Amino acid sequence: MSRSRDVVLLLTHSGDYFTIDRVAAALERRGVQPFRLNTDQFPMTVQLTAQISGSELQYGIEQGGQAITAEQVRSVWLRRLWQPQLPETLAPQFRSACLRESWAALEGFLEHLQEARWLDHLEQVRDAEKKLRQLEIARSVGLRIPHTMVSNHPQQVRDFFAAVKGQMVTKLLTPLSYSMEGSAFFLYTSAVTAEDLQEAESLRYCPMIFQEQIPKQREMRVVFVAGQLFVGSLDASRYAATTLDWRRTNSGECPWQPGELPPLVGDRLQSLMAKLRLGFGAIDLIQTPAGDYVFLEVNPTGEWGMLERDLGYPIAEAIADALLIE
Repeated sequence: MSRSRDVVLLLTHSGDYFTIDRVAAALERRGVQPFRLNTDQFPMTVQLTAQISGSELQYGIEQGGQAITAEQVRSVWLRRLWQPQLPETLAPQFRSACLRESWAALEGFLEHLQEARWLDHLEQVRDAEKKLRQLEIARSVGLRIPHTMVSNHPQQVRDFFAAVKGQMVTKLLTPLSYSMEGSAFFLYTSAVTAEDLQEAESLRYCPMIFQEQIPKQREMRVVFVAGQLFVGSLDASRYAATTLDWRRTNSGECPWQPGELPPLVGDRLQSLMAKLRLGFGAIDLIQTPAGDYVFLEVNPTGEWGMLERDLGYPIAEAIADALLIE
């Protein structure tokens, strides 16, 4: 087994495809060994070992007959982290303990990779995922943002609904997407009606984000990779009559088109990503019928495969280059 730092660790899950394969192939073309770690398969089919002595701490990990040590890892791509897939036969009283201990062991391994280059580090991703922090920074760099409320207070939400004249949408505080095609774990941006507010008392169980509904001409998915912006655009009129969220459509119904941003908007997105300390992010914007650009959110581990697939953007190549910066 080679001991030089010649491995790029790709953190993902077993259901991931296309994007992970494209980045792995781009790394191989650069003469670097990718090691795909399906985090959902730990601890069932992935083995991790740590040994500590008076002089050193050593970590090793094995999956599918391949093995690496922490000392071999030069870079880490944080594509996805996922819950372990534990067998249904596991007694419920043991499940939570197994999940807790498995995550503690995996997190210990990841924390040991401090000398590696990350895109992006787990702590930076967790910090950047805070939706209100994103919006505050976006506002501070000059981006337009929707009027927003986060609350579990039913009457405050009803008052907000009245303030935006019933044009209100809701979504979760944290991202739950699984892969390019989404999954049952994904909850879309949805409109809120007066009838929905009759059930507002249920907010006591789970606070949510509420925003004014912004009129759409186009939706933009902007993929940021180490200073490069890859812009995809959707004609909102193609789906707006049936859904508020383009992720509910398929590419045949609503094809992606190359997009452009005004230089000032691009500069402000660069400032946003710098303040979030991110080398990668999938940014969602709305272009209004009046031509304004409104920032919605950035997902630090968001999807981009559809832009490379449909528009030929070299995003995987850009990610590979960013992982190999000395």
